[in-house]
Amino acid sequence: MIAVVGHRDLGNRTLELVEAELRGRLDRFAEGAAALVRAGAGLPLVFGRAAREAGRKLTVLLPAQGPVPAVLPERDRSAAGELLVLAEHVRLLPFDPADRDACVGADERLVATCRTVLAVWDGSPSDGRDATAHLVAFARARGIRVEVVWPDGSVRGRA
Repeated sequence: MIAVVGHRDLGNRTLELVEAELRGRLDRFAEGAAALVRAGAGLPLVFGRAAREAGRKLTVLLPAQGPVPAVLPERDRSAAGELLVLAEHVRLLPFDPADRDACVGADERLVATCRTVLAVWDGSPSDGRDATAHLVAFARARGIRVEVVWPDGSVRGRA
């Protein structure tokens, strides 16, 4: 299983660069290696599109409250809908999508189930809002292969 983690504050131009880079990397993995992503806008949607274009089976994790999906934040709803269309499988994972710490915990569980993590990361340390550095360290501490994805021209910020 291949997962993606990374910065949420990426603008459209950077997301285009990242999507092209992800497509190329996904093409290099062994046939049959599936992709896993937590539903959301920005990077999760770009990864889902790249995975399907690369012929990968896609599993999408949705937050759950008990046995039913939780309501996603407004910014993630449209992207989650597209990811569900792209998905071969959907898994419910109990966490509150409005709680940052719960989302980090969900990402840790996502990472722990994978053999490879593609980290869309500029190398910056965790700052209390962005947990990418934490998730990279979490994966590496468990012996999970991490590939950093930060194409030339990528910048943080919604510009």
